[in-house]
Amino acid sequence: MNSIVDEIKKLKIEKNAIILAHYYQNSEIQDIADYVGDSYYLSKVGVDSDADVIVFCGVKFMAESAKILSPKKTVLLPNEEALCSMAVMARADEIEKMKKEYPNAKVLCYVNSSTEVKAISDVCCTSSSAMNICRNIQSDEIIFVPDKNLGSYIQEKVPEKRIILWNGFCCIHNNIIPEDVIKVKEEYGENIEVLIHPECTKEVRELGDFVGSTGQIIEYASNSDKKEFIVVTDVGILHELRKRNPTKRFYPLNMVCNNMKITTIGDVYNCLVSLSNEIYIDEGVRIKAENALRKMHELV
Repeated sequence: MNSIVDEIKKLKIEKNAIILAHYYQNSEIQDIADYVGDSYYLSKVGVDSDADVIVFCGVKFMAESAKILSPKKTVLLPNEEALCSMAVMARADEIEKMKKEYPNAKVLCYVNSSTEVKAISDVCCTSSSAMNICRNIQSDEIIFVPDKNLGSYIQEKVPEKRIILWNGFCCIHNNIIPEDVIKVKEEYGENIEVLIHPECTKEVRELGDFVGSTGQIIEYASNSDKKEFIVVTDVGILHELRKRNPTKRFYPLNMVCNNMKITTIGDVYNCLVSLSNEIYIDEGVRIKAENALRKMHELV
């Protein structure tokens, strides 16, 4: 009897499908994926692919971003319960009220947000592109949604702009406190390098030897002469880090996004069999959201 992985491979051919997986997915999901990366990179892969079906193993906003950029393709989210707590912290109607309070401000929207929020934003950004976009956007005032920690990090790096923060955050990154990092560093030695995602609080970021996005953390560790690292982001990133750097050691904190881990091999198989859990977006909203995503490339 063929394994479920073999069946998935057959279904990909039958359906002309591509499987995309975020770095935070479980290792077995990353291993069956055609591409592994951060959310916007994967959406771009979807655009450039000749596949008719995109199976996006991540959380809902990621699959929505893929649909925004590839409206004629079928985009599937294997598990409909895979939501991002940060994304649901920002509602479009509430942001519209803030825009009225700050009429001269532009809205810079982290890609970790809903389609509706993207649609009322001037431009989107990723954690790696946020600083450049903030510098290049034609406004001295910027409403940054939804992550207050990434927004405060941008403010540190771009002091010439006024960043108006939305009170949202990633529960996994925001819950880490300095003592968590210090404890692990004391266990493994002072010479170990600390790699931290900017969704962490300022107090935690200050303990980092390097602060960057998931992709930037992977590149930094891969290019570093150091052999040991504390990794302050979701543990899912360790799979790619260890694949690329088999001779190096990576020590995680207890950072696990359960929504990112909820997708199973069975979910991927089932959605491919029946093309279920398809992402649908109102075309008018999609076009507005696409403008914000496209603008990101102009300003980066």
